[in-house]
This record gives sequence, C-alpha cells and structure tokens, in this order.
Amino acid sequence: MGNLYLVRHGQASFGADDYDQLSALGHQQSLRLGEYWRERGMKFEAVITGSLKRHRQTWKGIQQGLQDTQLQALVWPGLNEYDSEAVIHCIHPEPLAKPNTPELYKHHFGLLRKGLQEWMHGRTQPAGMPTFKDFVQGISDALAHVRQHHSGNVLVVSSGGPVSTAVGTLLGTPPESMIELNMRMRNTAVSECVYNIKRATLVSFNTLNHLDTKPFSDWVTFT
Repeated sequence: MGNLYLVRHGQASFGADDYDQLSALGHQQSLRLGEYWRERGMKFEAVITGSLKRHRQTWKGIQQGLQDTQLQALVWPGLNEYDSEAVIHCIHPEPLAKPNTPELYKHHFGLLRKGLQEWMHGRTQPAGMPTFKDFVQGISDALAHVRQHHSGNVLVVSSGGPVSTAVGTLLGTPPESMIELNMRMRNTAVSECVYNIKRATLVSFNTLNHLDTKPFSDWVTFT
C-alpha cells in the first residue's frame, strides 16, 4: 500500500494581471513544505503536477526544500485548475472590479460559488473549459495512473479545484460539497490518501503541519 500526497500550490498572485505566478510568500510556503518533509526523512517515488506555472513553481520550491535534484515531475494537464474568470463570466458577463476590499472579495467568491454550481450541473459551459464530467475524468485518470504504476510515496501538486474534486470523488460527495471543500483549502495544504491497485482512501484533508509552529503562523493563506 502506498501513500499519495495531494498538495495545493503556494499563494498565487490574486488580483494581479497574471494570477498564475507564486507570490514571494508562495515561494516561501513551498520551500518550507519541502524542508519539513526533508527533516522527517520523506522520500517520494514519483511526482505529478499540473501544467500551470504555479504548479511548477510550487514543485520547484518543494524540491529545493527536499534537496532532491533527481526527481523529475510528470506533467499532467488533467490536473489543471478551472478558469475562474470564464466560470464567473457565464453568470455575470459584465466587467468586474478587481477584488481589493473585503466586500469585493466576498462578491467575487459568491459569484464563483454560483458559477461553479451552474457548470457542475451542466447548466453553463464556460469558454475554453472542459465539461465538468471531463474535468473530473482528467483528475480520476491521474489517480488511476498512480494506482497502476506506483506503490510508494507519490506527490501530486495541483490547485484547489482538482484537489477538492479528487477528495470529493473519493468520499462520494455531491458537487456542492466539492465547492465548499475548495473554498476552504489553504495554500500548500496537504491532503493524504492511502492507495493500492484497486482504490484510494482519504486519510487527512487540508493540513498545514509544516506551518504549525510560531515562526510560520502568519504564512497561512487561502488564495
């Protein structure tokens, strides 16, 4: 039986012109996670990431912290995040101000929650995105690849949407529960599963053990 570690990327650049970049803190979070695992003797048999920049940058930080230059990540586009702007545009086609106040943040994520519900139930189809069924399939295929080709510790670096969808699929939750899991997921949070050739089973969700001491208490972020 192996252990699968699903990691959400470090803090990205929310509100910037290019969200798909880690912030300075996001790089620190990723490095710290790798250091935490190295301190505990963690070794990975394989690494799989989505193809987004923030996925690759998070893995590079973890790898630096692990001090393991031999591991090469398998890039799996099926682990990429949904396009939040396209999701929101389906239900709110008018331009939105950049969310830079608590009120605008609340409005943005309220629209995102509603847009995700519409997409997941097939009532909208955001431009440039797969159907929700195909989105789930891409994630399920990645998990199947792990079960079929590995038996040790495997690291998957992705985003909140794919990780929460993977967890929700393992637990058999409805789409609305996947959305709520997603909205509460923290940057570089770790969700652990045990797996064998037949199945994977969730052990823990959204943990930040690498940030649970005083020097890192203000490193906890959600975007």
